[in-house]
Amino acid sequence: MKNTLYIILAVFSGLVMMSNVLHADDYKLLSPNGKIRLEVNTDDKVDYAVYYGERMIISPSQISLHTEKHGGFGINPEVKSVKRRSVDQVITPVVRQKSAEVRDHFNEVRINYKGNYSLIFRAYDEGVAFRWESSIKDELIVVTEEARFSFPDNHLVFFPEEERLFTHQEREYLYLSLEEITFDRFSSIPLLVDVNGGPKVLITEADLQDYPGMYMQGDPDAFTLRGKFPRFVLEEEQKNDRDIVPVKRADYIAKVNGERTFPWRVIAIADEDKELLANQMVFLLSEPCKIEDPSWIKPGKVAWDWWNFNNIYGVNFEAGVNTETYKYYIDFAAANNIDYIILDEGWYELGDLTKINSEINMEELLSYGKEKDVGIILWVIWKTLDDQLDEVMPLFEEWGIAGLKIDFMQRDDQWMVDYYWRIAEEAAKRKFLVDYHGSYKPAGLHRAWPNVITREGVRGMEWSKWSDAASPEGAVTLPFIRMFAGPMDYTPGAMLNATKENFQAVMQKPMSQGTRCQQLAMYVVFESPLQMLADNPTHYMNEVACMQFLSKVPVVWDETVVLDGKVGDFVVVARRNGHEWYIGAMTDWDARELEIDLSFLGDRKYEATIWKDGPNAHRNAQDFIKESIIVDRNTKLKVKLAPGGGWAAILSIVKI
Repeated sequence: MKNTLYIILAVFSGLVMMSNVLHADDYKLLSPNGKIRLEVNTDDKVDYAVYYGERMIISPSQISLHTEKHGGFGINPEVKSVKRRSVDQVITPVVRQKSAEVRDHFNEVRINYKGNYSLIFRAYDEGVAFRWESSIKDELIVVTEEARFSFPDNHLVFFPEEERLFTHQEREYLYLSLEEITFDRFSSIPLLVDVNGGPKVLITEADLQDYPGMYMQGDPDAFTLRGKFPRFVLEEEQKNDRDIVPVKRADYIAKVNGERTFPWRVIAIADEDKELLANQMVFLLSEPCKIEDPSWIKPGKVAWDWWNFNNIYGVNFEAGVNTETYKYYIDFAAANNIDYIILDEGWYELGDLTKINSEINMEELLSYGKEKDVGIILWVIWKTLDDQLDEVMPLFEEWGIAGLKIDFMQRDDQWMVDYYWRIAEEAAKRKFLVDYHGSYKPAGLHRAWPNVITREGVRGMEWSKWSDAASPEGAVTLPFIRMFAGPMDYTPGAMLNATKENFQAVMQKPMSQGTRCQQLAMYVVFESPLQMLADNPTHYMNEVACMQFLSKVPVVWDETVVLDGKVGDFVVVARRNGHEWYIGAMTDWDARELEIDLSFLGDRKYEATIWKDGPNAHRNAQDFIKESIIVDRNTKLKVKLAPGGGWAAILSIVKI
């Protein structure tokens, strides 16, 4: 009898152990190629760990979401069921930022908990992501969200440190160790972790809707980064027409409908730095296009007035914010394959969008633009637009404008995130493009509302007007980090170029740091389906060889091949539009010699028209040489970049 009881107990014990093993396996997830493994623990709390090969790169990191009346998601969780699925499909984006097709290939596990909430994990070959989902019928007040990213070692981080939550998110990337990022330090995202001897790990978010944006703050004792969220704004103070500053916040971060999904927390993993430029996880994890027929959305180049201070010359009228100046911009655009012009600050009386500058005949300009097939985009301050929305949106539609450049939001609390979505929808109803400036980083809105065609949230070339912060080092850092999140309106195109020693910040007659060819290369490297030509038309018309490139370079792409690159050092990108390839190479302040392998080309021969740093570009940054050679897939080009230098090429099939 004792032996029988022992056998029964042993079998029961074995079944329990087997059950536990199966229970644990239910919460493991592999990427399609098997290289990334995600393990989730869901006992008295929920935490996750990420392995790359056999190496743990994210150590167990607790996650939870705390509500005011419905308890904590992930606290003493009870699993109801686990569901898995695998997806492998091809998506055709409305706006071809990187490519004409995007492969969406992932494995997913969905853990459903008692309490009417779920946790979803996805594993791609390029990284992992997780999000909470709720099916609670009531309103939810979210007190906070715990989103931790812990590391086994004291890695270095490209950390875009912020000073406050009222921010344009135009920050310098500090290179800090995790232990240097103390509790009181925080950054916007994306940020990039440089894993010792291992891959790069980028952290950001996707599908941000009706919820505050995420920042990262330190926990140095645990080598941890953790989410920080702007609390719900109760009161704000209007300092002037553009600075609307929160002065009182609630003790919670969001008040939302209880039946919803929450933003994806994205962890991208790249063996080589260059892989980050090809990663499309933010796009894939965001809500599909909400516009029934988006065929009217027209990407293009823009002649922009504000950066160059309307400093046109050689004309028989006084340049400025006036009708004649903007007709000059329209003529330039029409002659050079440029789709739009922007009327930036000064076209209306600040505070009232219905009071047009007396020097501007808006009816004449709009008519002239239509005659020349050049669209007009209007710059507006967000608060003025919001206050007058019902009045001016029908007016703008009647005028037939092409879009709005909306500026100075400087916040991403829940209300402001909702503002972006609300304006995107209102603009789409009237077939307006939207360019958000003074904004937070992209987080999926550009897929749901592709009329939001670009945005700032980047330390762009405008900084050259008042500082040396828009440097070549920054220019070869942004593609790997900020651009990961989505399009960025860096506003390139300076024709006055300076070496490091000769650069001066001049507000009304600005110049760029680095060479002329670096400015040209930006049009290939930097992704913005609404791409600015920031300098004044007179300069461009005097630079015929450069306009041969700028008039032709596209803003959307059928295919992207990232050839080489290292964060903060250099980058080389090839992009195809139709049958033509465009290549851009850029370096930091170090002169550099690179080899560009053209094996990605087809079997045909190509004529490569090349713009390269001249032999004296290290002394005079405007020095360049234009040349043409015949190349094919066996060609390996030797490229020499000056300090702050660049190289650009157009490859066209040779007709037999």
